[in-house]
Amino acid sequence: MTGRVHSFQSLGTVDGPGVRFVVFLSGCPLRCKCCHNPDTWDINAGIEYSAAEIVKRAARYKDYFGNEGGITISGGEPLMQADFCREIFVLAHEEGINTCLDTSGISLSDSVKELLSETDRVLLDVKYTTDEDYRENVGCSMEGPMRFLAYLNEKSIPATVRQVIIPTVNDTEENAKALREIVKNHPCIDKTELLPFRKICQTKYDSMGIEFPFGHLPEPTAEKMAELNALINDR
Repeated sequence: MTGRVHSFQSLGTVDGPGVRFVVFLSGCPLRCKCCHNPDTWDINAGIEYSAAEIVKRAARYKDYFGNEGGITISGGEPLMQADFCREIFVLAHEEGINTCLDTSGISLSDSVKELLSETDRVLLDVKYTTDEDYRENVGCSMEGPMRFLAYLNEKSIPATVRQVIIPTVNDTEENAKALREIVKNHPCIDKTELLPFRKICQTKYDSMGIEFPFGHLPEPTAEKMAELNALINDR
């Protein structure tokens, strides 16, 4: 089976536990106003690879993975190529390589469920804590990601919840407390990461000739991030 790949990162340290070989797939149906990778939206812009080729690449770095590292599939939105991801993870497990899926959780089809059966950990991007914010800033309902999270909880699949903190949009105590409640109600979540909004992607938007919707917003201060992290971790 083949799929469309945007790029690779050989020794990633921020896309799951330990050192990881990260596969960034092409294609995403969402249009998040804070998106850092608009160049991954078009699935047809990716280069075609087989699952076996990708796992062969990842296996070169097994010595660096240690007990926690492995392969992470990110995007774009990997659920758009769920069958392809599943084949990568099946082959990775045959090589003794840990698997991690970085996703927005927008789909829970049978193919996605089969993919999750081969997934050791999910990095779930819970972008906002209200349906209104999801519809305004992502272009979809919050219902899909919450249904996805409920399934992770049902199957006891370890999950790391991530949220990008965007000044004037979701950098509030109310949002942090709402996220804390989501975490508390889903025991499968064993880690929460708040990520500061950054604008280094502005050059991508400029080169593509499109507007960066949140380009006018400031980046959060270290003090604000510390304050919100304290609220999240006060359980």
